[in-house]
Amino acid sequence: MSNKKKIAVFLSGLDEEYQNQITQGIHEFAAAHNIDVLHFIAFGGILNNGSYDTGEYNIFRLPNLQELDGVILLTNTIACPETVREIINQVRASGVPAVSVDADYQDFFSICVDNHSAMAQIVRHFTDEHGLRRINYVSGPDDNPDSIARLAAYKQVLEEHNIPIEEARIYHGTFQRRDGRTAVDVFLRSDLPMPEAIVCANDTMAVSVIGALNARGIRVPRDIMVSGFDNTYNARNYAPEISSVARPLRQCGALACQLLHNAWHGVPQTRVHKLEMQPRFTESCGCGAHYCDTIRDFKKHNYQIQEDFNVDISLLSRMACSLVECANYEEYIEALKEFVLETNCEEFYLCLCENWLGNALPATQAEPDYSTADACLIHGYTQRMLVPLSYYEGKFRCHEDFHVDQMLPALYRQVDHMRCFYFVPLHFREHCLGYYAICNTAFPMRSSLFHSWSLNLSNSMENIRRIIYLDHAVQELDKLYATDPLSGIANRNGFRRQTEPVFARCIAEKLPVMVMFIDMDGLKMINDTYGHKSGDIAIRSMATILHECCTNGEICCRFGGDEFIVFAANYTQQDAERITDNIQKKLEDYNRTTSMPFALHASSGYHIAVPTPDKSLFAMVTLADTIMYAEKRKKRHSKYLKSSSSIRRDAESN
Repeated sequence: MSNKKKIAVFLSGLDEEYQNQITQGIHEFAAAHNIDVLHFIAFGGILNNGSYDTGEYNIFRLPNLQELDGVILLTNTIACPETVREIINQVRASGVPAVSVDADYQDFFSICVDNHSAMAQIVRHFTDEHGLRRINYVSGPDDNPDSIARLAAYKQVLEEHNIPIEEARIYHGTFQRRDGRTAVDVFLRSDLPMPEAIVCANDTMAVSVIGALNARGIRVPRDIMVSGFDNTYNARNYAPEISSVARPLRQCGALACQLLHNAWHGVPQTRVHKLEMQPRFTESCGCGAHYCDTIRDFKKHNYQIQEDFNVDISLLSRMACSLVECANYEEYIEALKEFVLETNCEEFYLCLCENWLGNALPATQAEPDYSTADACLIHGYTQRMLVPLSYYEGKFRCHEDFHVDQMLPALYRQVDHMRCFYFVPLHFREHCLGYYAICNTAFPMRSSLFHSWSLNLSNSMENIRRIIYLDHAVQELDKLYATDPLSGIANRNGFRRQTEPVFARCIAEKLPVMVMFIDMDGLKMINDTYGHKSGDIAIRSMATILHECCTNGEICCRFGGDEFIVFAANYTQQDAERITDNIQKKLEDYNRTTSMPFALHASSGYHIAVPTPDKSLFAMVTLADTIMYAEKRKKRHSKYLKSSSSIRRDAESN
């Protein structure tokens, strides 16, 4: 087992600059100290779908913290308070050192910024420098600590300036881009006078607000001033450049690692670390200062973004088309390999829950339970995880299953360099299929389509799951169509399907065909005397005997009621006598050894002929039936049932 330290990072979203920059800071420190980083990533709160979010947040139940050396928490990126509480309890119970970024939890190290002070400076800038009083606000989630502090600062500054706090001027969002557009719609439909400024709790919403205002012909900053928070790349290089608050995100990530490193080595340190933030007032509030990149750097950066996007959208489109066309599981796994390689990863592991197909295909259940076809896990993962596809050391491999506590089958391989894993959930709605892990690739951090790639993988896995299930259902329906449910051998449909091609070949090659008609003796009396359950046992026993005798290519079926047929190609008279004798011997063995209160007897007759095109198989069946009835008339009714004395003798012998 490797002695390298391993850090778990809990976060939701990776394509936003906040998460991306903090994570880059983590990577820089980890690379310098040869620490493995395991990111457990959800993309919750993006699709506005509660079931989907449940499936995403399930990834946070995967980490076995007893096997890790430290935890970095970005819980303010997770929009589900219940999930956050579950994570915090999990980390506390583990006892491993933990660092929380932008949220303070007792017993954990904390890195934070003074959100309240920074937002107060922004709002005071509008009131004091620009003399504004109609200031609207676009907030983040009501349960997010950063959002709560920033909203409180906005309200405090208004109170300081005797400006009424009007709830209609506050829009409660989720830090998402769509919130900016929706907030503008709400503000402009309000009966209140148009705002002079719109303060946003982050830059993503601020960019969206300006876009929505411009679309309505409202100019920024001339008609309405706008500000953001975080000073992201897009905000700095937007037109107009957005007034915001610069925060040392990379420094946060590196410091989080440093705190864990110090804890491992017993270095004394304070629990809470507060970093400085710097307001920057630029074009969106009319101050005109420029903090944007040079035109040359801007063009180069944006060209690379566009080029990466074009490459990734091509990858995504080809992946979607290729995987959805797979007709079976084997094709799917083979097709997936191409798209794993295109991520330029060093390692990749596809880990599926043991029951990812649902409960429709249990290994030990003869008849599937179709009512539970979608009964996959919702919370957690199965104890055993399947690995149908893995890639490392330049080769694709198929691992044996492993215990979920390991998280990955090859996690503890001896590797000299830093390993950076991204664990991403695989699910359909809330139903858990498993997860995948991808290692040492720039793709998750670089691509804005990483989430779409993961979504593609989940949806295609669900698609192949349904194909497998439907194939199984078709097989079961086909079995019901062609198999007699009581006896378990072919019914008339199955008999016709199996014999037609053989019969046609015999016509073409002029080969003899044998058709034997078998009728059970005394089934009605068994039913009347001992009940229909005993009659069913008799029918099943007769079918078992025929099946055991048909071992040389013969085809048997239950023709209906107590009637059975045996069909054979290229049969001689001796062959027919042999199988007749075998059937009678099996019947005698059954009657000698069974404890049932009845004897099993049957009459049979067979017909052998070389078939011709004008003679159907069922015409031969009729001839065999006639011969059988001639045999049946020779028997006496008293032989159909065991006498009471024979029953007693059999019971004593058994």
